[in-house]
Amino acid sequence: MTIESVTAPADLAEQVNRVKAVFASGRTRSYEWRHRQLEAIARLCDECEDDIVAALDADLGRQRAEAWLGDVASTKGEAEFARKHLRKWMKRRKRGVPMAQLPSSAWVQYEPLGTVLIISPWNYPVYLALGPLVAAVAAGNCAVIKPSELAPATSALLARVVPKYLDPEAVVVIEGGAEATQELLSLGFDHAVFTGGTAIGSKIMAAAAATLTPVTLELGGKSPVVVTADADLDVAARRIAWGRLLNSGQTCVAPDYVLAEKSIKSDLVRRITENVTAFRAGNDMGMRVINDRQFDRLTGYLEATKGDIAIGGGTDRAALTIEPTVIVDPDPSEPAMTDEIFGPILPVLEIESAEQAIRFINGRPKPLALYVFSNSKSTSREIIDAVPAGGAVVNHVAMHLLVPQLPFGGVGASGMGAYHGEWGFQALSHRKAVLAKPAKPDLKMIYPPYTDKAMRMLRKLL
Repeated sequence: MTIESVTAPADLAEQVNRVKAVFASGRTRSYEWRHRQLEAIARLCDECEDDIVAALDADLGRQRAEAWLGDVASTKGEAEFARKHLRKWMKRRKRGVPMAQLPSSAWVQYEPLGTVLIISPWNYPVYLALGPLVAAVAAGNCAVIKPSELAPATSALLARVVPKYLDPEAVVVIEGGAEATQELLSLGFDHAVFTGGTAIGSKIMAAAAATLTPVTLELGGKSPVVVTADADLDVAARRIAWGRLLNSGQTCVAPDYVLAEKSIKSDLVRRITENVTAFRAGNDMGMRVINDRQFDRLTGYLEATKGDIAIGGGTDRAALTIEPTVIVDPDPSEPAMTDEIFGPILPVLEIESAEQAIRFINGRPKPLALYVFSNSKSTSREIIDAVPAGGAVVNHVAMHLLVPQLPFGGVGASGMGAYHGEWGFQALSHRKAVLAKPAKPDLKMIYPPYTDKAMRMLRKLL
């Protein structure tokens, strides 16, 4: 049986209706239920680490260290942070009222939305399924997880272990391909969280609109790196190379291209290539990508480039591997500079100044992340303030993703909405406004018929 034929549409509707019935019963609302689910996610990460590593190796050829960092430690960190802060997040927040509304009291209370659909991608198939789940169950929701069919071993693992650790009636995993995703969206949810590419994100949003399902879209885009002349080049080169090669470059917040000031560009390129070589020591230079389609797309970038290849460029279609490649001074209009790369290829372009970098970036779609390497706080702040981006990091790359105290999300074409930590709890909660007033006093002037005197009083009062 192929993954495309796991579940028929009628079965999908029946499963989703059962999950919705669990939410309607009210059992997911309590602090105790939520806390148990968060503990279970953390325990799953610990007890199933070997299984997760094996599945990621089968799907992506990922080594244990990267599997632990990218999918296990990141997921557990989110769950543990939410567990520790859950009680505080759930408390109602008192608000002041205008004098005209006295006597009264007001507050905001956070209530679960209902049933959340999580559509996760193949590149970090555990973290990007269970990370949003942390937010969903912390907020007291039921959830349906639809893993990517492009990571079949991990999809099967999630379908097997999630019911063993979490409430199996309130959190379910449904396997399948694109047809299953479309069918699920047609059933209507209280919220949908999708992580993936911009093109598919627009289709998800269109499908969700038919049932007025709100969406959080975590998309991608070309995340730029600006390196100024005063940056620590050794650190910058090491961190850029690490971020670009993590998971064979198949990371939504990977540095997508580098803008380096003219005086240090050649030195930076040399240091990046040295770090690439050092990182691949003891391994073949070729890095595996997910499938034939992605391989052909990436090799097309290499064939089309007008830049110089500083390192790499080799490919092996039989093994679906591409050597880590640094392209120096590509044409800004070529595919490697207009499309999100999502592979082990890094273009480096020369700029005259930080101002030119700002103009270049702002002439393109808003990125998911912006990275600035500079020893000048004022220069770093100038660039960050001038460039709209989902998030930004100074003197590192991608690390903001691992800080649950920060919201994570895109802007414009790079995404819609944000989650992680309390931001995820709030995104998947309804903020209900409550105003409580006593029965007395009951001012008669507020009710019709309105006399001239009453209207004068009301104008002063309100």
